[in-house]
Amino acid sequence: MQNLEKLQEKLGYKFKNLTHLKIALTHKSAKNGHNNERLEFLGDAVMDLIVGEYLFKKFSSDEGDLSKLRAALVNESSFSKFAKFLG
Repeated sequence: MQNLEKLQEKLGYKFKNLTHLKIALTHKSAKNGHNNERLEFLGDAVMDLIVGEYLFKKFSSDEGDLSKLRAALVNESSFSKFAKFLG
């Protein structure tokens, strides 16, 4: 749980339920009874919405260009880089 405390400090956000946070960060390959796939599905949709709204407000590009840009930002590779940045 100490790592979760460090994560919260880096994010500047205090989660109400650390058990839910632990489940959200546990991949099914850990095979410990927790599975984050449903939360991952929801999180991906939320990130699509947040990034999509930002791009919509920031750029006057057409839908196709905005969709490509959002896809380049909201994906496993970019999330992995951000996670590594956070440590």
